[in-house]
Amino acid sequence: MEYIVLTGIADSLIEVLKKHYLRTLEIRNPQNFIGVLGLNAGDSVLLTSTSLQDLAEGTSGLVAKVVQKQVSVHSIVSSSDFYIEEREAMSARIQLECKCIARVRSVISNELGKPVRVDAREISCYEAR
Repeated sequence: MEYIVLTGIADSLIEVLKKHYLRTLEIRNPQNFIGVLGLNAGDSVLLTSTSLQDLAEGTSGLVAKVVQKQVSVHSIVSSSDFYIEEREAMSARIQLECKCIARVRSVISNELGKPVRVDAREISCYEAR
């Protein structure tokens, strides 16, 4: 099955999601943010601790269902007597529901500025690879 992938997710966070079933993540990484923009409630997403550059056939991760998605913009204004500086940062919050573990069969798209997509299959807990 084809999934959008969020890469570089902390192992500890993946373990928490496995145990607590439903969790909300805040995504600030630009590549993962682009991936989240391609998701809607009800879609499945693959989360892996593997970095974007190391994503390859055989990479395993957690498949989760998107329950909610929220995109927000944070504006920060700072000033002194000589300047006024305004910065904006975008982030996305997604609430995920744990579904299963999967292993990547092939990387479909891994281009900068586009969602990372893979073909992956669910794996059973008794598979030993």
